[in-house]
Amino acid sequence: MLADSRTLKYNMNPQSASMQSAPQTNRQVSLRNPGVVGSVHAAQAGYTVASPALWLGIITLLGLGLRVWALGAKGLWLDEAFSIWMGRHPLPELLDWIVRIDQHPPLYYTLLHGWLALGDGEAWVRALSALASAFTIPVFFAMVRTLSADLPALIAALILAVSPFHIRFAQEARMYALLTLAAAIAFLCVALLLTPTTAASRARQRAGWLGYVLATVATLLTHNTAVFLPIAVNLFMLPFILLHRRQPHRPDPVCTEDCGHSRPAFTPLHAPSLATWLAAQAAIVLLWLPWSAAFVQQSIGVYRQFWIQPPTLQTVLTTLTTFASAFLPGNVLWQAAVWFFFGMLLLLGLVSLRRSPALLALLLVLWLTPFIGEWLVSLRRPIFYDRTLIWSSLPLYTVAALGIAALRRPWLLAIVLGALLGIQSFSLHSYYQYFEKEDWRGAAAYLAQRYAPGDLLLFNATWVQIPFDYYFRNFHPEAERHGAPVDLFDGGVLEPKMTAADLPRLAMLIRNRQRVWLIYSHDWYTDAEKLIPAALDEQLTLLDQQAFQGLELRLYGQAPD
Repeated sequence: MLADSRTLKYNMNPQSASMQSAPQTNRQVSLRNPGVVGSVHAAQAGYTVASPALWLGIITLLGLGLRVWALGAKGLWLDEAFSIWMGRHPLPELLDWIVRIDQHPPLYYTLLHGWLALGDGEAWVRALSALASAFTIPVFFAMVRTLSADLPALIAALILAVSPFHIRFAQEARMYALLTLAAAIAFLCVALLLTPTTAASRARQRAGWLGYVLATVATLLTHNTAVFLPIAVNLFMLPFILLHRRQPHRPDPVCTEDCGHSRPAFTPLHAPSLATWLAAQAAIVLLWLPWSAAFVQQSIGVYRQFWIQPPTLQTVLTTLTTFASAFLPGNVLWQAAVWFFFGMLLLLGLVSLRRSPALLALLLVLWLTPFIGEWLVSLRRPIFYDRTLIWSSLPLYTVAALGIAALRRPWLLAIVLGALLGIQSFSLHSYYQYFEKEDWRGAAAYLAQRYAPGDLLLFNATWVQIPFDYYFRNFHPEAERHGAPVDLFDGGVLEPKMTAADLPRLAMLIRNRQRVWLIYSHDWYTDAEKLIPAALDEQLTLLDQQAFQGLELRLYGQAPD
């Protein structure tokens, strides 16, 4: 895969880019005309990658295989079942439900609506996310290659392909894999817009402008917290453009003289036109504008009531650990060693990026803006959550990949890549083997075998009826169902909380009942004071109690004579 090529020297002119052999003692990469960028991709200041397309194909297939492995083995949990419930509605009703009870934009649910036309089994509904996540791998490769060269781009693709964090959400029927794909396309287009324009690359630039607008809008329509993506891009791009307007003929400085053993090479960044950039932002706003009123309504709902807890320093550290190697097993010393390993990779990458200050600033802004933004919002209403930040892992992976590619010795590079694969293999084994989702499948089967005509099914969190019915629908569809404090979505709230004022209605529901099944889940939020089981204990006798992952079944009935 790799061949030592530390002695390459590049001489470029506006008409051509030619590679010439340099003396063995010369390790410089000379960019006499940074406006010609084609050869920069080949300027691997330490290694040449043979057949990068082949290696990318292998890495992508590896990532796809890890994402579809045991795709349907685990049952659907609450949020996944809710996605299916939403996707089954006709599109006008779907949009209405999204605005009324949900906190997410419509793009993922709309795509899932079409996907469900071919089935709604666990593996099939998750396959949409798996494919989106797998396709992100070559897009991410293209982004890093545009900014650097083949080797760091392949390493970045490998980091993403084996990331347990991304694999986990590639196996969920939720919007986070699609969010990452849309953000990756937006990042790729930003990279294209930062490369110099030549006669041969004008079509690529036009595609970059169109792709940036559409991908940014798609990101905004996939998750509301993605509003930090255009904020982050503009926090970098506007100062960069304004700075380069004063020096319009000077690209971002890169290593042009006395490079020594520094690697990899970086593409010199050029600022796009300010007028064109502002026009692109206006286009994004116009395309997103139809959703803006719903965005405000959903944001008000989240501000009034939401379940996420205020973030702490431990929350941030846990999120960074999740980015590096989610589901990491082992003791504290092992985890500290892994922290040190990934920390060194990031440090190497930052040191390497000192030769391209603009690229360093771009990657840091894309990573830190959503982190800091969600933290600041959380000072008023907590929204800091690792899965909503999933797209910000891409610039972090880019820095780590550049750090690995900067290693001088092929044997050291091989050891580091082997260690990376070893660490992620342990984490992936932990994920596949031990990570459990809510066991609605088992709970529904258990209750179905013990159901008797006339039994009441009572759901404490109201919307937990959705995952239960997904598995129970083929057993006893005639069973009477009610929720506490209200029936499913009667209150127009996704997760209504049980209060003392709701107890009279509950008493009326269970009065003169022979048997009542309580399907009890997410009670830490919806029934923190345990009002529902206390009310049932007053009027009925607990006959059976079974715990499942993430929920509990309790059978209440009349006391035997």
